[in-house]
Amino acid sequence: MSHLLHIDASIQGERSVSRKLTARAVAAWRAAHPAGTVTYRDLGRTPLPHFDQEGGLARIVPREQHTPAQEASWRLTEQLIGEVRQADTIVLGLPLYNYGAPSTVKSWVDHLIAPGLSYDPATGEGLLGGRDFLVLASRGGGYGAGTPREGWDHAEPWLPHGLSMTGLQPRFITAELTLSYVTPAMAELIPLADKSLATAQQEIDGLWTPAAVA
Repeated sequence: MSHLLHIDASIQGERSVSRKLTARAVAAWRAAHPAGTVTYRDLGRTPLPHFDQEGGLARIVPREQHTPAQEASWRLTEQLIGEVRQADTIVLGLPLYNYGAPSTVKSWVDHLIAPGLSYDPATGEGLLGGRDFLVLASRGGGYGAGTPREGWDHAEPWLPHGLSMTGLQPRFITAELTLSYVTPAMAELIPLADKSLATAQQEIDGLWTPAAVA
């Protein structure tokens, strides 16, 4: 049976573009996989703990030497990696905050880097590959080639590197200039934002058509 892991990270609630895109993608996936199941994790509403001095060293300390805090941190890592292992498809909403990924997404990635669970420490082989990992990114501005802030989006380039040890390989669909809808100084960019959003929606709608999943 097909299984999807759906992860949101935006703190914008119903106003979030990335949440609307992930909801659209999950609806399309469900239509193509009527018997499929979904696990949902909301990093924006229920953030994962960041690594700290108490528990963060759990991944480099032998299990038999774990403190209670390290053991709790390791068990959370096991749970998160288990969610990935269970899934054939992963859909992650990735908003851009201050030109980078939300810290909650960074924490999720940090938890996924675990020897023996997500990669083989002897060979370096990633153990989570072979899954369809779709990232639906939203960004308030435009950071493409030729724009004044070209290269200022540090979320999309970082994620493949951050997950490289695991074998997960994200592919991206991005809607940009989303701040034009709420920022008067960017109002003239609304047509470009509409085009970007429509293109992203069209790409999502074509992901899991019967022909695509046959």
